[in-house]
Amino acid sequence: MLRRSRSRALLTPAALGLAAVLTLSGCGALTGSDDGAAAASDGTPQVVAAFYPLAWATEQVAGDRADVSNLTTPGAEPHDLELGIGETAQVSDADLVVFESGFQVAVDAAVEENGPADTLDAAEVVDLIPASEEDEHDHSEEGHSEEDHAEEEDHAHEDEAHSEEGDDHDHGDLDPHFWQDPVRMADLADAVAESLGDIDPDGAQTYTDNAEALREELTDLDTAYADGLASCERDLVVVNHGAFGYLGKYGLEFEAITGLTPDAEPTPAARAQIEELAREEGVTTVFSETLASPEAAQSLADDLGVEMATLDPIEGLSDETADQDYLSLMRSNLTALQAANGC
Repeated sequence: MLRRSRSRALLTPAALGLAAVLTLSGCGALTGSDDGAAAASDGTPQVVAAFYPLAWATEQVAGDRADVSNLTTPGAEPHDLELGIGETAQVSDADLVVFESGFQVAVDAAVEENGPADTLDAAEVVDLIPASEEDEHDHSEEGHSEEDHAEEEDHAHEDEAHSEEGDDHDHGDLDPHFWQDPVRMADLADAVAESLGDIDPDGAQTYTDNAEALREELTDLDTAYADGLASCERDLVVVNHGAFGYLGKYGLEFEAITGLTPDAEPTPAARAQIEELAREEGVTTVFSETLASPEAAQSLADDLGVEMATLDPIEGLSDETADQDYLSLMRSNLTALQAANGC
């Protein structure tokens, strides 16, 4: 889905100034033509993706017909992304920007203020599920008294932000981590193919074919998860932050230590509730993640006397995962979940 950004957002004066200079000088990629196509001076569409999963899907669809760059460098936590002058210019000069509104404040602002006419917002083309802290902590109604429910309601109110740090990453009422569901990734790929086809009509069929081939791979991955998690001894998974809710479609329940923000601090009440639930459910593993501190997960694992392992939210590559990609990381996560939950 293409949309034209019209509202204004605040950027640094330097970034605004550079964008104005670039606009006046006509530098960078072409912004369009009478037939609706836009391309760089050598005829290759220039695409900017906000962070790794979006960049990976876009690269698979683009193939050799478009150049795709990732605004979030490897090893960086995408939630905390800040754009400098160079990155702002990338957004301004791009033929297409693929991003997810509500996930990276800096990217949202750059797209609204200086983005090209052609943008693809993943939040508008993928069916996002609700993100509710109260739901995350309410795993079972069975055996709960009215007093328990009152306490849980108090905990839910306390857990709304988890910390002042969490206020910087407002995901609203929806869970942005849709790439944990391979089928939703395929939906994104279809939208990317449509957008690229509008920009580069001569390559439209190539983009469509690439998206169809990718959907087949992602469907196979979805089947592997469904089959691999069909029979597990335990269904509760304790993770560092709430990046895995979409895996609930396979019958698992995820309890996040820090909510939707990786580096937030859980309240004492929330921390105690997670520990109690983990003991009741016989959890054998607490999962930390790449790109974020393992401190909270390690502390909980130590208190529970269980193992700690890594579950990659696939928000970006790290030094350890530089030679992997979305598909291999998803399969590694599947193996880790099977081991932890006795599947």
